[in-house]
Amino acid sequence: MAVQLSKDSLREQFVGKTLNDVVTPQVVLDLAKVEANCNLMLEAAERLQLSWRAHIKTHKTEELTRLQVGDKSSSPVNLIVSTIIEAEKLIPLLKEYQQNGRKVNVLYSFPLYPSCIPRLSAFSAALGAGALSVMVDHVAQVPHLVTLTTTSGHAPLVFLKVDVGGHRAGVIPDTPSCSALIDALLASETEGHSVLLGVYSHAGHSYASRKDWEAMNYLSQEFEGLRKVAEQVKAQRAPGRDPLVLSVGATPTATTIQHPDLAETAAPATNGVTNGNTKQADVLTPVPTTHLKTLLKTLKSSHFALEVHAGVYPTLDIQQLCAHARDSASLNASYIAITVLAEICSLYPSRSPTRSTEALINAGCIALGREPVADLGSPKGQSYVGWGVLMPWGSLTALPAPDAEFPLKHEGWEVASLSQEHGILRWAGKPEDEVALQVGQRVRVWPNHSCITGAAHAYYLVVDSRNKGREDEVVDVWVRWNGW
Repeated sequence: MAVQLSKDSLREQFVGKTLNDVVTPQVVLDLAKVEANCNLMLEAAERLQLSWRAHIKTHKTEELTRLQVGDKSSSPVNLIVSTIIEAEKLIPLLKEYQQNGRKVNVLYSFPLYPSCIPRLSAFSAALGAGALSVMVDHVAQVPHLVTLTTTSGHAPLVFLKVDVGGHRAGVIPDTPSCSALIDALLASETEGHSVLLGVYSHAGHSYASRKDWEAMNYLSQEFEGLRKVAEQVKAQRAPGRDPLVLSVGATPTATTIQHPDLAETAAPATNGVTNGNTKQADVLTPVPTTHLKTLLKTLKSSHFALEVHAGVYPTLDIQQLCAHARDSASLNASYIAITVLAEICSLYPSRSPTRSTEALINAGCIALGREPVADLGSPKGQSYVGWGVLMPWGSLTALPAPDAEFPLKHEGWEVASLSQEHGILRWAGKPEDEVALQVGQRVRVWPNHSCITGAAHAYYLVVDSRNKGREDEVVDVWVRWNGW
């Protein structure tokens, strides 16, 4: 197990200091942006009358979990975890919500395996019936449901994991394996060893989107793929059961439900928190939403419960900008809530392939992560393929930020290469436009993938850009639940 740091001692060490005072490298969250991104998802799901399930794997903190579920809401608290320690650390918060009358349910988002069963059983016993959901995608996993039930005293809820094209996990629809798994899960339910909650997919392949709102097509494909399996289950299932849940999502697909053409009301409020000055009229695009509207209506009329899930949307990152899940008025660099604070340690004039300067920062792959962005541009070799982008900040406010043509068009200082502790910055624009850097200068890097970046750190320093004149002051420290 990972050692958990003391929030109180970290707050005493950092709160009140600025980003110019703390040791580097550090991972930093902007509370204003995190809150705004969370509110946008909660409001979109509510408008469309979709159930919402927040994945906490990106941040692994209590504080951001509260924002993801609406801390003062009365709606059910449906969460996803990728490690069991996340579930275990959630128990006090979930008991708080239960005492306030909110139903809680946590899905462990990995197909069952032997060593996870005792800890999942203890989690279920601690929170009671209906609190634990598990994922199954092979008949050999079904016997674990018996053990979970007998050792915890509560039959787990089960999602049948479906592969809708990402090929990471899940059973493929319309195959003998899928039919056999449905038979096994229905038998388990009949025997009282589980409750089949629904079918679940993750459209990880939606990260290959490169056009505004294109990920909405993947969302529709997810629902359609799950409907096939759900109809098969429904035809074989005993009557009198609760409607099956169709749970779809990945941040690119899930955030497309924020499209204004899907809303039946005017621009949503964000509880006083906004990203930039976007107006509702600015985000209208010619993207067809008719198919998704019709599909949602059809699925609801077929008595399926519809659920959306996502994880990285509170922080966002460079990968999300590349995917263009929304248009540039409603998804741009100003929405990214996470940065890595680093320092320029050295400069190397004329060292780059274009004879421009390269710079060394003290943030390599164990501070930023080594998560690539696929070069899907045409022709190859022109799109962004770096490991992070410098944020316009401090004395570098004149730096260009990724715009509507990103990742095909990219300029500014980018992390061009990484080793363990070393990051190499390289200027991506015209040589004559190069913004000079200085040894000892502090910089903030937008990482490619905030899930991987966060995993390199034990805690987040939290700033709040709404504090005018004190935007770089640390207001809190959020300790991560690292480990397994």
